Amino acid sequence: MTLAPARPTATPVTARPVRPAATPARGGRRTLFAAVATAVAVLSVVSLFVGVTDVTPAGVLAALTGADDGAAGLSDAGVLLVSRLPRTLAVLLAGSAMAVAGMLMQVLVRNRFVEPSTAGTVESAVLGILVVTIMAPGAPLMGKMGVAAVFALAGTALFLRILRAVPLRSVLVVPLIGLMLGGVISAATTFVAYRLDLLQSLGAWTTGDFSGVLRGRYELLWLTFVLTIVAYLAADRFTVAGMGREVATTLGLGYRGVLNLGLVIVSLVSAVVVVTVGVVPFLGLVVPNVVSRLLGDDVRRTAPWVALLGAGLVLVCDLIGRVVRYPYEVPVGVVVGVVGSVLFLYLLLRRDARVA
Repeated sequence: MTLAPARPTATPVTARPVRPAATPARGGRRTLFAAVATAVAVLSVVSLFVGVTDVTPAGVLAALTGADDGAAGLSDAGVLLVSRLPRTLAVLLAGSAMAVAGMLMQVLVRNRFVEPSTAGTVESAVLGILVVTIMAPGAPLMGKMGVAAVFALAGTALFLRILRAVPLRSVLVVPLIGLMLGGVISAATTFVAYRLDLLQSLGAWTTGDFSGVLRGRYELLWLTFVLTIVAYLAADRFTVAGMGREVATTLGLGYRGVLNLGLVIVSLVSAVVVVTVGVVPFLGLVVPNVVSRLLGDDVRRTAPWVALLGAGLVLVCDLIGRVVRYPYEVPVGVVVGVVGSVLFLYLLLRRDARVA
């Protein structure tokens, strides 16, 4: 499927130039990256032992070593392996993949305020799940993911087509167009779901929630890990493509191919995450902007940071959702939505937003 690229605009406000990074020294960056990775690893261990069911390291160790033959020790190990470990892995995979997908979309569209949930991509994926649920309710999970990915790709292509037709006189017009497009698609989806009494299912798809993640129900997210690796391997091409079609073509880059590769990655990641855990809004918007302000716009340099901070942010929000109303849970989509919307408004209102 060949997609038309966004029309390069003559107005400089929408350009997304590769900024010379005012970054710390390489040794300092490595030390800081190691510190952040250590913090995420510690939080991941904490995540294994937070929940309604009491699971302790001593109980798990006793069960694994055979020192405790009691039911309590065996229960600790079972809860850890069946529920807590899959949930933590799902949080890390979904967070890193959605953050990287947001970064790719910002590079390809050349606008810092765009990500899958502000460009109609996620809403299109939800519409795809609704369609496959109506047309083939017994379809396997891979089939639902494939249909959702096709709808997400079509929604993203429509978003780019609209950008080509609308004069872009302000950098803020692009996310506003995406939000309006997503609102229209979401309204149509809600109407169909209402008429067919599927509003409850629609609510589950549109609210990111890891409470239902168990062993055997999250493994599809490993596909997002593969797609993240592919994005990193093609990082230099995405960086050049972010300079614009004319510059990329002059440098000998197959611009259309790189554009299509990026959009396929974004669509597949969005579809897999929506099918598995629901919508996690604003993640792909906030994290790439924070990293870009610190490290510049070189995709190869920033991709590991974006993936790490995306995983860390979702992990922190998931832990907050689990403890703020203990023993009940607040869905992670709600927590990320609150944090992300506040940061999104800050990015829109800050003084240098017009030259983003």
